Amino acid sequence: MDLPDDQRWWYCLKHDAPEKGPGCPDKYRLGPYADEDSAVRALQTVAERNEAWDDGEDAENRDDW
Repeated sequence: MDLPDDQRWWYCLKHDAPEKGPGCPDKYRLGPYADEDSAVRALQTVAERNEAWDDGEDAENRDDW
C-alpha cells in the first residue's frame, strides 16, 4: 500500500470502529485499509476469507478419504 501511515485506515477491535492514522496499538487493529469503507467491512472480509479458507481445507481433506 502506497499511502502514508497517517492516511491509512484500520479497524479497531477494542472500540469496534474504523480508525484513520495512528490509533490503538496494532494488537487491537485489523488493516491497514486504503479507505474507510474497507475498514468498516473488515470483520465481514475476515469472515469471508475464513470461510473460503475452511472450504479449501475441506476440499483438500476430502481427497484423502
